[in-house]
Amino acid sequence: MTVRIAMWSCPRNISTAMMRSFSSRCDCAVSDEPFYGAYLKQTGEPHAMAAEIIADMDCDWQSVAQKMRGPAPGGKTVWYQKHMTHHMEGPVSVDDFPDHIHLFLIRDPNLMVASYRHKNELVDARQLGFERLVEYHMRVSDRLGKAAPVIDGNSVLADPETKLTALCEAIGIEWDPAMLGWAKGPHPADGIWAKHWYNAVWNSEGFGPPTAPSKLSTNEQRIADACRASYDALAVHCI
Repeated sequence: MTVRIAMWSCPRNISTAMMRSFSSRCDCAVSDEPFYGAYLKQTGEPHAMAAEIIADMDCDWQSVAQKMRGPAPGGKTVWYQKHMTHHMEGPVSVDDFPDHIHLFLIRDPNLMVASYRHKNELVDARQLGFERLVEYHMRVSDRLGKAAPVIDGNSVLADPETKLTALCEAIGIEWDPAMLGWAKGPHPADGIWAKHWYNAVWNSEGFGPPTAPSKLSTNEQRIADACRASYDALAVHCI
C-alpha cells in the first residue's frame, strides 16, 4: 500500500527543499508540481518558460489527477506530491484526492513576497494562492474531523530534525535521518522550470538557516498584508 502525500503550498516557501528532503528517502517517490502545465495552458499566465512547460507536460486536468491517484513511480511505498494551490484553476481540487494525506506548508507572507520578486513579477495576492490554501485546509479538516497538519517553512529551517520528525509522525511514516540532506544539483524529478526557479536548492546539500525579513516596497507590502489573515488562520494549526 502506498502512502500518498499531497503537500499543498504557495510559491517561494521552501517547497522544493521539502521535496528534496523526501526524495532522499529510499522508500519515497516525488512529483514536482504536476498541474503546472495545465494551469499555464488554461490561464495563459506569462511565466518564464511557459511554452516549454506546456509542451513538456500532460496538460489535461483529469489525466494528471488520475496519475496522482495511480501507482507510485518505481513502486515506492511513499509518494510525495508537491502541489501549488494557485495552480488549481481547473476542474480538479483537493476533493479529488480523498485517499491522500494532505499537508499544508506555509511561510510568513513578507518572506514569500521578498523571495518571489526575484523570480517573477508580482502584481496581486492571488498569485500566491493563500486564500485557496485556507479553503483546502478547511475542506480537508472538515473531512477528517480535526485540523489537517500545517508546517511553517521557517520553523523547518530553524530545526529541521525536530520538525520533520513531527511531520513524519503526523503522516504515519517512520522518521528517516536521510531527509536532512541531499546531493547538489538537479534531481530527475525536477520540472523543466527548475533551471529558472531552483538555483538555491541546486546549490545546497541540506536546509539552510531561517530567512530574515527584508524591506518591501509599498506595493509589495500591500500584497503581503493581503495574505496575512490567511497565514494567521493556518499558523494556529502548525505542528
